[in-house]
Amino acid sequence: MTTLGLAFRTFFKIFGNEAFAERVKAALTGEAEPDEAAPGAPVADKRSSALTLLATLQHEARFLDFVMEPLDGYQDAQVGAAARDVHRDLGTVVKRIFAPEPLAGEEEGSSVKVPAGFDPARFRLTGEVVGEPPYEGTLQHHGWRAAKCEMPAWTGDPGSASVVAPSEVEV
Repeated sequence: MTTLGLAFRTFFKIFGNEAFAERVKAALTGEAEPDEAAPGAPVADKRSSALTLLATLQHEARFLDFVMEPLDGYQDAQVGAAARDVHRDLGTVVKRIFAPEPLAGEEEGSSVKVPAGFDPARFRLTGEVVGEPPYEGTLQHHGWRAAKCEMPAWTGDPGSASVVAPSEVEV
């Protein structure tokens, strides 16, 4: 494998594997890897933060139960009643972990200017885009940014790293 190929594979693997990202960080900074940390030091999670988020959404808002349930046998009013609770609880979790806020300060429908050299992560141009920036247009959606990202810590057994929600057994 070429160095360039290795760089690309590493780059993309970091996004989906927090443990791998920590090992790369340790290698680049010369620090000990989490498994080689001093005795008594906290051990890094052995599971993806994406799974931790999914588990949190399930635990606090029954997200998976809602989206995995076939809705064919339910009346619209029943689905609406369930969706109201899930919507409220999901919003609570998302606000606590990410504190989302509008990216653009202007109201939707207002005229906005997109500067030359704009960051495409901040602006998505739609419609008939011709010429060179700066552009002027109508704000269709204000966008979102996370004011924070405070994922809950996972403290489970490494063998259960892929468990999103435990089986519930009534005895």
